[in-house]
Amino acid sequence: MVLGTGSHVGKSLLTAALCRIFAQHGYRVAPFKSQNMSLNSAATIEGLEIGRAQALQAEAAGVAASVHMNPILIKPSDDQSSQVVVRGRIWGRVTAVDYHRRRIEELLPVVRESYDSLASQYDVIILEGAGSPAEINLKQHDIANMRMAEMADANCLLVGDIDRGGVFASLLGTLELLEPDERRRVCGFVINKFRGDANLLEPGIQMMEERVKKPCLGVVPYLTSLVLQEEDSLGLSVSAQTQWTGEQIVDRSTDRALRIAVIAPPSFSNFTDFDSLRAEPSVSLLFSRTAEAIAHADVVILPGSKQTVDDLLWMERSGLDVAIKKYAQAGLVAGICGGMQMLGKAINDPYGMEREGSVAGLGLLPISTVMHTEKVTRNAKGEVEVAVLFGQPITDSRLAGYEIHIGRTDYEAGAKHFSTLSSENGSSSRSRDGCVSADTRVFGTYLHGIFDDDSFRHQFLSAARGFHKLSAPTNMNPWKQLREDSLNRLAREVESSLDMKAIFDWAGLSYEIPLPEDASPQRRRAGMAR
Repeated sequence: MVLGTGSHVGKSLLTAALCRIFAQHGYRVAPFKSQNMSLNSAATIEGLEIGRAQALQAEAAGVAASVHMNPILIKPSDDQSSQVVVRGRIWGRVTAVDYHRRRIEELLPVVRESYDSLASQYDVIILEGAGSPAEINLKQHDIANMRMAEMADANCLLVGDIDRGGVFASLLGTLELLEPDERRRVCGFVINKFRGDANLLEPGIQMMEERVKKPCLGVVPYLTSLVLQEEDSLGLSVSAQTQWTGEQIVDRSTDRALRIAVIAPPSFSNFTDFDSLRAEPSVSLLFSRTAEAIAHADVVILPGSKQTVDDLLWMERSGLDVAIKKYAQAGLVAGICGGMQMLGKAINDPYGMEREGSVAGLGLLPISTVMHTEKVTRNAKGEVEVAVLFGQPITDSRLAGYEIHIGRTDYEAGAKHFSTLSSENGSSSRSRDGCVSADTRVFGTYLHGIFDDDSFRHQFLSAARGFHKLSAPTNMNPWKQLREDSLNRLAREVESSLDMKAIFDWAGLSYEIPLPEDASPQRRRAGMAR
């Protein structure tokens, strides 16, 4: 089990790295996180919802993501309450107090069943903790850390993030706050995200090992340029760049970067939808909450939202609705999931799934949405229905992604659909998705991950650049290959940094010399010697 001294110390990526390493060495491996709090989710092949980090870890392990890998997903609705998703389906909306005092014990059997289901199918399970195992105010009902470690009889690795400062104090403090039997489960510790000369750490590591009577398994360097989300998160910080520089704004060259502004509302969900766009060399993308950024954008995107109506009302209060409608008179606008719903004429919520009542949308697409009690969750693929986007021809209509939404969208007479989709679970049924404005400058879709599809992303960027009379991009990324390369690089760096023989011993498995760098998880199917 990978435990952390706190949130964002690198547990998710280290878990992914270990999944890839065990898989490369021929073992059947799966990730597991009993309880995850995140607005970043993914759809499994069964059409169920789990945390996006566990989907990435399954990808690293070379196996299909399963709802058993994350049986409880908590999606905050506001500061006091959350939607609880159990085994991929909405279970209820509860307050934090009610959940911690009553609901956790009710859900514990579900966690045990999911873990046992995975354990019966795989050689090794890599568990990920949540936050810190030493949150003493919540520890009595914590099922994501030491209680889960005891249930699985797991040996634990404690991870501290030196990039945040105070790594030795956080490691020591975490161990001191654990009960004696819990401390015994922690077999060693790791220092993560180190920059500089590791020799400078030696005195501190030696003192730490003597103090806690546990070994340091290694020091993992700070890894740059990984196209992998570091952790699940409740939201995306917009404290970094929220405006383009003056130099970017006045650049009139035809080969300049395409400026894409993604609106960052308070309940921004699935912000990894834009990782592939951010990585493109011909793109300058920022997450912003200002009218100025919108005014200077080449494309404005409204993203998914956990609280679509609340975020729409937030835009009205901040004046962004006016800025977007003014921009849309001549600019390019796209909406993903909740963002598409905002672009319509109205959103009605008769069952109070988010906020009971009705609210007017931005009116940029001839659609209206009614919120329903059932959530649509599925992986999907299909074809773009329109032959022209942003006034530019579409040459390859294929696209793919996943849907996670509540709400049924109704279309006015004459409205043009964006695409036709079918589920990737083998079902032959097809459905129409999204909407495109009559002039093709505004479109919306329910598909998350649509930009991860290389063909669609490249056409989207080419069409946007063509509309603005910018030169065609000379270099575009192969996103799926970049992710695979990043997973292999992550695994390679972690394997060379840690005492992997000790970690394999903890799992009761033998460790052989490392395989070639390009070894893929699928090679374990080929009868590799253990």
